[in-house]
Amino acid sequence: MDSRQLLPEVRYQFARSGGAGGQHVNKVATKAELRFDVRNSALLTDEEKGILEAKLAAKLTTEGELVLTHQTERTQLANKEKVTAKFLRLVQKAFTPAKTRRATKPSKAAVAERITEKKRKGDVKANRRKVDY
Repeated sequence: MDSRQLLPEVRYQFARSGGAGGQHVNKVATKAELRFDVRNSALLTDEEKGILEAKLAAKLTTEGELVLTHQTERTQLANKEKVTAKFLRLVQKAFTPAKTRRATKPSKAAVAERITEKKRKGDVKANRRKVDY
């Protein structure tokens, strides 16, 4: 599924941003909050909902709503664009299948190098012991 198709179901809320900014941050609501209801989405299949709930569990509320915020920019529009881009990246990454791991063996040279390094360190430690005259 193309993650851009999900944008019609996205809701935005705005609030006052925190942090530095003087009088400006006290007057304007520039912090953008994006909300997407994963469980009740009409555009996602049950399988896709399961994938999103599993991979984005830390960002979901108990009702299954994905909540993302952005507040670094000085304008509402810029923060809205940034949080939308963040949402699209997250969904795209969640739907990308994980690369399967292929087991590999270390080369003979790497094994030999490891053994010689272990031997050298053992010799260094042996030389630290008390010498018996």
